[in-house]
Amino acid sequence: MDAAQEAHTREAFRQAVVNTLERRLFYIPSFKIYRGVAGLYDYGPPGCAVKSNVLAFWRQHFVLEENMLEVDCPCVTPEVVLKASGHVDKFTDLMVKDEKTGTCYRADHLLKDFCKEKLERDPNITAEKAAEFRHVMAVLDDLSAEELGAKIKEYGITAPDTKNPLSPPYPFNLMFQTSIGPSGLSPGYMRPETAQGIFVNFKDLYYYNGNKLPFAAAQIGQAFRNEVSFISNCCITMHELAEGDGKVEISVVLFGEISPRQGLLRVREFTLAEIEHFVDPEDKSHPKFSEVSNLEFLMFPREDQVSGQSARRIRIGEAVTEGIVNNETLGYFIGRVYLFLTHLGIDRERLRFRQHLANEMAHYAADCWDAEIECSYGWIECVGIADRSAYDLRAHTDKSGVPLVAAEKFSEPIEVEKLVITPVKKELGLAFKGNQKMVVEALEAMGEKEAMEMKATLESKGEVEFQVCTLGKDVTITKSMVSIQKEKKKEHQRVFTPSVIEPSFGIGRIIYCLYEHSFYTRASRGGDEQLHVFGFPPLVAPIKCTVFPLVQNQQYEEVARHIARSLTAAGITYKIDITGTSIGKRYARTDELGVPLAITVDSTTSVTLRDRDSKQQIRINVDEVASVVKEVTDGLSTWADMQWKYPAHSSTSAED
Repeated sequence: MDAAQEAHTREAFRQAVVNTLERRLFYIPSFKIYRGVAGLYDYGPPGCAVKSNVLAFWRQHFVLEENMLEVDCPCVTPEVVLKASGHVDKFTDLMVKDEKTGTCYRADHLLKDFCKEKLERDPNITAEKAAEFRHVMAVLDDLSAEELGAKIKEYGITAPDTKNPLSPPYPFNLMFQTSIGPSGLSPGYMRPETAQGIFVNFKDLYYYNGNKLPFAAAQIGQAFRNEVSFISNCCITMHELAEGDGKVEISVVLFGEISPRQGLLRVREFTLAEIEHFVDPEDKSHPKFSEVSNLEFLMFPREDQVSGQSARRIRIGEAVTEGIVNNETLGYFIGRVYLFLTHLGIDRERLRFRQHLANEMAHYAADCWDAEIECSYGWIECVGIADRSAYDLRAHTDKSGVPLVAAEKFSEPIEVEKLVITPVKKELGLAFKGNQKMVVEALEAMGEKEAMEMKATLESKGEVEFQVCTLGKDVTITKSMVSIQKEKKKEHQRVFTPSVIEPSFGIGRIIYCLYEHSFYTRASRGGDEQLHVFGFPPLVAPIKCTVFPLVQNQQYEEVARHIARSLTAAGITYKIDITGTSIGKRYARTDELGVPLAITVDSTTSVTLRDRDSKQQIRINVDEVASVVKEVTDGLSTWADMQWKYPAHSSTSAED
């Protein structure tokens, strides 16, 4: 199969999945009767159930098993918080605009799509040109606005819908801006991530945890990013009243009609589940690392990416030992993420962990990996697992003035040599008057090496030139203005800023990839049509079983209601269908919803239980069936176990 045929097959498969999802109300475009809004979707009943099951398992797998502290913070965030985190200044994408219609596009997406289209569909492409396009895609994140604009111009890329010329790229902040309170004087944003709420609460969480490290805090919540697939010139303004006396006015701009680009993968409001694991930067070992160290899965280290190799199977224990993964705690969470995703039903052969290249890494990060899942759109980043060092807590400490630190108490006091910088404020005040405070702060902020060099120069020359960044110039410091000494002190504890290991889960992306990985088709009994099936594991299936009277019969319907009451008492979600539709069609309808088991009432004493994927059936007494369903859907027994325990049932009347 050539690249063009493969792309067509992927598109046809995706369309079948999306059509089934929308038809069975897993999700629908938001505000559909008003032509919708790009990047906003509603979850319907089965979609809500799948999402709820995924989040319940996330809580069990991480919060419960790792004894994490769960918090729930507001979506509206004051500007000062996001200024400290860097989001206000740096959370941007480069955009281009259709010069005639004003429609806007992500510049890097247009360039990437152009290169990908050429590689997949141009039969006359030369090896040299193909290599060039692959190189452009590899360095896309490194290109400046000027370089992106130059490439778009060089390749003659125009607006996809109108073929009109495009403007030069310009930065666009992805956050939705708002104001807090009626005065409009307190700026804020809809949070682009949930992590900042955890960081600003570190001091209280540390105290709650008995002033002990390591510990992890977790949060599930909505995040908002004004993603640019494409946006056009219309605007919706929303006003919302918060509970209580305070007013929160949210004025956000949402542009465009429903965008088909990447559907559920690129949305403007989405659910994040994030973990911030706080650890001593001098000890990133993990007591439970041995539990995951033998897991082997596809990993894609940066060296393999740069050298043009493919992802390969590596044991996570070896990856940590060989330094491919920076430390045990990071490796432990990579292993736990692998187990989480595969238990949900993600195909392990289409799951890989890709290490960030140097140009993708923030300057402060020690190491970053993405759990990428392959679907019809290609490899999609669904979970980020990063060692963010101490950047976040230090940034909020500097901005707020509140020390977000931990302490290690010593069993016995230890003697340490400490650098003591003592500015002589009287002398500095006489010399610098109104600038005294900035000079004092700059002197006190010196590192040990710089301070000892200043001390040596002052002792030999009596004065030294010293740069004060906040003044933007050098000043002359004399020997009488500052005392620099090393003193021996006894310390009872070590105070430090913890490092943070952060697994961040895009729940919507995981769910969409799960839809694709679970979807398959099979021929109807007559062979005249293809039936759609979602093969969800019981863990995430929106409905665990269905109850069908074989025919419309009062006695059978009463048995069905009795079974339904037993299922309710056992906490099992079910759907009862007493319509006169043929049993085969009812099976097909529930297969499309991914229901793993179906109970068919064909007598008053016993029923048949059907497995969705094998279509095989067993016969069970009416009073036992609810407990059997619970045993299978809770994962305590398999369908094969039940086939061994109960007699098989074959029926010629079923039309599936």
